[in-house]
Amino acid sequence: MRAFLTLWRKELAAYFLSPIAYVMMMFFLVVMGFSFWLLVSVLIQGSMSASIMNELFGSIFFWIAMLIVVPVLTMRLLAEENRAGTIETLMTAPVSDAEVVLAKYAGALVFFVLMWLPTVVYALVLRRFSPLVAPMDFGPMLGGYLGATLVGALYIAIGLFCSALTKNQIVAAIICFALINVAFISGFLAYVGRDETVRNLGAYVSSVEHMRDFARGVVDSRAVVFHLSGAVFMLFATVKVVESRKWK
Repeated sequence: MRAFLTLWRKELAAYFLSPIAYVMMMFFLVVMGFSFWLLVSVLIQGSMSASIMNELFGSIFFWIAMLIVVPVLTMRLLAEENRAGTIETLMTAPVSDAEVVLAKYAGALVFFVLMWLPTVVYALVLRRFSPLVAPMDFGPMLGGYLGATLVGALYIAIGLFCSALTKNQIVAAIICFALINVAFISGFLAYVGRDETVRNLGAYVSSVEHMRDFARGVVDSRAVVFHLSGAVFMLFATVKVVESRKWK
């Protein structure tokens, strides 16, 4: 546990020392700020708060931010270690492969959550002004944050796996972008699938549908299990990729 905490603090500190991380944070906040502007526009029109949350957590701008930010945040995690040759040194230290992978994952996930913290201001603004139009229900707000964290947990695990496959950060980002887009687009099978089984499968893996539920304040255990189990599977696969380097 001590080794894990040491590695986790190191990974988290690396984000705050990286200019790319700050650029991505600014990009993320600009995109979500624009979504908030749309949210306020909906509020002015007198819409209910559940619909308002869809403007923040279910809009195209939310998904643009997720699909771009995650590959950039995760591309260096193991790819840079492989490129610099420090992965061998790290593997010979008194720390397990699983601890290395989990520490890097935890560092990326915590930074991702910290990126969302400034958006809490949105809730304060809505609490201040929404009584003029409609009572503000914090259930959809909390559900939206929970959904964003779960989707981020899955996508970051995919990004870490992609980073373990290569020594090139750009290649890792491209592979991650491709895979999470496949995961994102596969959810549309719920609309275009001809077979009912395919449509049901698409609905189960659809992060878009899950986020719509979360943004209404509905926490479906199936969505929680899907994202957490997906993240665990990708972390397991990442550990196996890291272990395979010892066989070479």
